[in-house]
Amino acid sequence: MADDINSLRRILKTCRTVAVVGLSAEWHRPSHFAAKYLQNHGYRVIPVNPRNESILGERCYARLEDIPEPVDIVDVFRKTADVLPVAQAAVAIGAKVLWQQIGVVNREAEALALAAGLESVMDRCIKIEHARLFGGLNWFGVNTGVISARRPV
Repeated sequence: MADDINSLRRILKTCRTVAVVGLSAEWHRPSHFAAKYLQNHGYRVIPVNPRNESILGERCYARLEDIPEPVDIVDVFRKTADVLPVAQAAVAIGAKVLWQQIGVVNREAEALALAAGLESVMDRCIKIEHARLFGGLNWFGVNTGVISARRPV
Protein backbone atom coordinates (compact mmCIF):
# COMPACT_ATOMS: atom_id res chain seq x y z
CA MET A 1 0.00 0.00 0.00
CA ALA A 2 1.27 3.47 -0.92
CA ASP A 3 0.88 5.03 2.50
CA ASP A 4 4.06 7.01 3.05
CA ILE A 5 4.47 10.72 2.29
CA ASN A 6 6.92 10.19 -0.57
CA SER A 7 4.62 7.72 -2.35
CA LEU A 8 1.55 9.88 -1.91
CA ARG A 9 3.42 12.97 -3.13
CA ARG A 10 4.74 11.08 -6.17
CA ILE A 11 1.28 9.73 -7.04
CA LEU A 12 -0.36 13.13 -6.75
CA LYS A 13 2.41 14.81 -8.79
CA THR A 14 2.55 12.32 -11.65
CA CYS A 15 -1.03 11.05 -11.92
CA ARG A 16 -3.17 13.86 -13.32
CA THR A 17 -6.30 12.08 -14.62
CA VAL A 18 -8.70 10.93 -11.92
CA ALA A 19 -11.85 8.91 -12.50
CA VAL A 20 -14.09 9.50 -9.47
CA VAL A 21 -16.39 6.51 -9.00
CA GLY A 22 -19.52 7.54 -7.14
CA LEU A 23 -19.10 11.26 -7.82
CA SER A 24 -22.25 13.05 -6.70
CA ALA A 25 -23.85 15.95 -8.56
CA GLU A 26 -24.90 17.43 -5.21
CA TRP A 27 -22.47 20.23 -4.26
CA HIS A 28 -22.54 19.43 -0.54
CA ARG A 29 -21.44 15.80 -0.87
CA PRO A 30 -17.80 14.95 -0.05
CA SER A 31 -17.17 13.41 -3.49
CA HIS A 32 -18.30 16.61 -5.21
CA PHE A 33 -16.19 18.80 -2.94
CA ALA A 34 -13.08 16.65 -3.45
CA ALA A 35 -13.53 16.49 -7.24
CA LYS A 36 -14.03 20.25 -7.51
CA TYR A 37 -10.89 20.79 -5.44
CA LEU A 38 -8.94 18.51 -7.81
CA GLN A 39 -10.28 20.37 -10.85
CA ASN A 40 -9.25 23.68 -9.30
CA HIS A 41 -5.74 22.28 -8.84
CA GLY A 42 -5.26 21.21 -12.45
CA TYR A 43 -6.42 17.61 -12.42
CA ARG A 44 -8.59 16.12 -15.15
CA VAL A 45 -11.62 14.73 -13.29
CA ILE A 46 -13.80 12.13 -14.99
CA PRO A 47 -17.12 11.46 -13.22
CA VAL A 48 -18.33 7.87 -13.00
CA ASN A 49 -21.99 7.74 -12.00
CA PRO A 50 -24.72 6.06 -14.06
CA ARG A 51 -27.41 8.48 -12.83
CA ASN A 52 -26.02 11.67 -14.39
CA GLU A 53 -25.20 13.00 -17.86
CA SER A 54 -22.56 15.42 -16.57
CA ILE A 55 -21.07 16.61 -13.29
CA LEU A 56 -18.77 19.60 -12.75
CA GLY A 57 -18.92 20.37 -16.46
CA GLU A 58 -17.56 16.95 -17.43
CA ARG A 59 -19.33 14.15 -19.25
CA CYS A 60 -20.33 11.43 -16.81
CA TYR A 61 -19.75 7.75 -17.56
CA ALA A 62 -21.78 4.83 -16.24
CA ARG A 63 -18.74 2.54 -15.86
CA LEU A 64 -14.96 2.85 -15.84
CA GLU A 65 -14.85 0.70 -18.98
CA ASP A 66 -16.83 3.36 -20.87
CA ILE A 67 -14.16 6.04 -20.44
CA PRO A 68 -12.45 6.60 -23.83
CA GLU A 69 -9.14 7.93 -22.47
CA PRO A 70 -6.40 6.68 -20.13
CA VAL A 71 -7.05 7.01 -16.39
CA ASP A 72 -4.27 7.35 -13.83
CA ILE A 73 -6.19 7.19 -10.52
CA VAL A 74 -9.50 5.49 -9.81
CA ASP A 75 -10.81 7.31 -6.74
CA VAL A 76 -13.58 5.28 -5.08
CA PHE A 77 -16.43 6.98 -3.22
CA ARG A 78 -18.45 3.80 -2.67
CA LYS A 79 -19.16 1.45 0.21
CA THR A 80 -16.39 -0.98 1.10
CA ALA A 81 -18.50 -3.91 -0.14
CA ASP A 82 -18.77 -2.28 -3.59
CA VAL A 83 -15.04 -1.78 -4.18
CA LEU A 84 -13.99 -5.19 -5.56
CA PRO A 85 -15.79 -4.81 -8.92
CA VAL A 86 -14.38 -1.28 -9.18
CA ALA A 87 -10.88 -2.65 -8.58
CA GLN A 88 -11.45 -5.27 -11.29
CA ALA A 89 -12.53 -2.52 -13.69
CA ALA A 90 -9.53 -0.38 -12.71
CA VAL A 91 -7.24 -3.27 -13.61
CA ALA A 92 -9.12 -3.84 -16.89
CA ILE A 93 -8.70 -0.22 -18.03
CA GLY A 94 -5.02 -0.07 -17.08
CA ALA A 95 -5.26 2.49 -14.28
CA LYS A 96 -2.13 3.14 -12.23
CA VAL A 97 -3.67 3.66 -8.78
CA LEU A 98 -6.71 2.39 -6.88
CA TRP A 99 -7.58 5.03 -4.26
CA GLN A 100 -10.12 4.13 -1.58
CA GLN A 101 -11.48 7.17 0.26
CA ILE A 102 -11.64 7.68 4.05
CA GLY A 103 -13.65 4.90 5.66
CA VAL A 104 -13.25 2.61 2.65
CA VAL A 105 -10.96 -0.36 3.30
CA ASN A 106 -11.37 -3.38 1.03
CA ARG A 107 -8.31 -5.61 1.43
CA GLU A 108 -9.44 -8.02 -1.29
CA ALA A 109 -9.69 -5.16 -3.79
CA GLU A 110 -6.28 -3.92 -2.69
CA ALA A 111 -4.72 -7.37 -3.16
CA LEU A 112 -6.23 -7.63 -6.63
CA ALA A 113 -4.92 -4.17 -7.58
CA LEU A 114 -1.43 -4.84 -6.20
CA ALA A 115 -1.23 -8.22 -7.95
CA ALA A 116 -2.06 -6.48 -11.24
CA GLY A 117 0.67 -3.87 -10.73
CA LEU A 118 -1.47 -0.96 -9.55
CA GLU A 119 -0.58 1.08 -6.52
CA SER A 120 -3.11 1.17 -3.71
CA VAL A 121 -4.15 3.88 -1.28
CA MET A 122 -6.80 3.10 1.33
CA ASP A 123 -8.72 5.03 3.96
CA ARG A 124 -7.42 8.43 2.79
CA CYS A 125 -9.08 11.42 1.16
CA ILE A 126 -7.36 12.51 -2.05
CA LYS A 127 -8.30 16.15 -1.39
CA ILE A 128 -6.96 16.13 2.17
CA GLU A 129 -3.74 14.42 1.10
CA HIS A 130 -3.17 16.88 -1.75
CA ALA A 131 -3.85 19.84 0.55
CA ARG A 132 -1.58 18.42 3.26
CA LEU A 133 1.30 17.69 0.89
CA PHE A 134 1.03 20.67 -1.47
CA GLY A 135 -0.16 23.49 0.77
CA GLY A 136 -3.85 23.69 -0.03
CA LEU A 137 -5.21 23.48 3.50
CA ASN A 138 -6.32 27.10 3.41
CA TRP A 139 -8.81 26.38 0.61
CA PHE A 140 -12.33 27.24 1.84
CA GLY A 141 -11.16 28.72 5.13
CA VAL A 142 -9.28 25.83 6.68
CA ASN A 143 -6.03 26.90 8.36
CA THR A 144 -6.25 30.52 7.23
CA GLY A 145 -3.78 31.64 9.87
CA VAL A 146 -6.43 33.80 11.53
CA ILE A 147 -6.95 33.00 15.19
CA SER A 148 -9.98 34.67 16.65
CA ALA A 149 -12.73 34.01 19.16
CA ARG A 150 -14.95 36.50 17.33
CA ARG A 151 -18.10 35.15 15.83
CA PRO A 152 -19.17 36.41 12.43
CA VAL A 153 -22.10 38.80 12.58
